[in-house]
Amino acid sequence: MAINIKKCTREDLCTLQEISYETFNETFKHQNSHENMNAYLERAFNLKQLEKELGTISSEFFFVYFNNEIAGYLKVNTNDAQTEQLGNESIEIERIYIKNKFQKEGLGKYLLNKALEIAIERDKKNVWLGVWEKNENAIGFYKKMGFVQTGAHSFYMGDEEQIDLIMIKTLI
Repeated sequence: MAINIKKCTREDLCTLQEISYETFNETFKHQNSHENMNAYLERAFNLKQLEKELGTISSEFFFVYFNNEIAGYLKVNTNDAQTEQLGNESIEIERIYIKNKFQKEGLGKYLLNKALEIAIERDKKNVWLGVWEKNENAIGFYKKMGFVQTGAHSFYMGDEEQIDLIMIKTLI
């Protein structure tokens, strides 16, 4: 099995949109209304929005490949690009998504370790993320990887308010 990672560029915009739609939809469509899913997908993953995020200096996207096939992606934010202002000593993992057919191949852990590497390279003290309170598999994974819940914030799926748990891993 070959796992590779590639930093995304503007040339990857359409591929990023495709993988974003596919993985988010696979992960959450069964627990949300069709209307709210479509509203969120259109707002979060339209080309203009993704182009803006790709152009943000404090945000980075990475594709992960499994046997040369794109399997998922990672998005990390630092400084003012963080969705919660936890300070310049923190880095946010905003997105880790893996296609269903590549689940259980260790790719989530691979991407998480990439985010930890980036944090260490940049002398960050904390890595944090928000995870939907109903996503029990992800919460269990993050706990296993050393993250602890420190708070919560609202996340809007269309017009429905949901709660994301804030989880932090201290590095230093």
